[in-house]
Amino acid sequence: MLAVITATSKEMQSALGFAGVPAVAQGEVVELSLGGHDLLLAVSGVGLVNSALAAGRLLSRPDVTGVVNLGIAGAYDVEEFPLGSSCFVWQETWPEYGLLDEDGRVDPKGVGFPQGEVRGVAVWNRIQLNPVNDAEAMGLSLPASSGRAAGVTVSAVTGSADRAGWLKTACNGDVENMEGFALAFAVMQAGLPFLEVRTVSNLVGSRWAEDWDLKGALRTLGETARQLFTGK
Repeated sequence: MLAVITATSKEMQSALGFAGVPAVAQGEVVELSLGGHDLLLAVSGVGLVNSALAAGRLLSRPDVTGVVNLGIAGAYDVEEFPLGSSCFVWQETWPEYGLLDEDGRVDPKGVGFPQGEVRGVAVWNRIQLNPVNDAEAMGLSLPASSGRAAGVTVSAVTGSADRAGWLKTACNGDVENMEGFALAFAVMQAGLPFLEVRTVSNLVGSRWAEDWDLKGALRTLGETARQLFTGK
């Protein structure tokens, strides 16, 4: 059984509304059969803590064989990742883990303790994902139109162009979210396949209306989810 996690009920409804999914509240788990897959649908709530808690609850179930994270994200460069486009994530970085210096830079090894290990490799503030292999292991169809992106998971949404530019460079980042690292780390520590798929809702660092297309991102989320689970 595959667990499908979104941060909000709106993202879940946008992703799987085409399949007649009922409203899923935060902390609730709903079962759904779709495209030959038995799914557990869960809304985690926004942020790393909520995501880690939701992952822990789901991974305690012996019937969970893989996890898919669906949601929207901001892009650091909307020419490379346009508003309304979709991507699958091959790397997640949590830039706030480590030792913060007086210039605002974070050394992930500054405290001397990795967060743990995945496949025998120490995890500090970055984790490598295997989207193509893991999608295949779960019997999912990655859309050919989806890009390949490096994710950056933040505790607070980036609100300035300067900060966005720094994160893009420091993390080799393409898209920004608030849940991906926590979910990837938990699932991969459990030894299960994990896939994170995002659709672009905004230019990171901008609050101008013309740099946002939330409706378009949610619409693409549904189209992408349909392809993932049904191959159509």
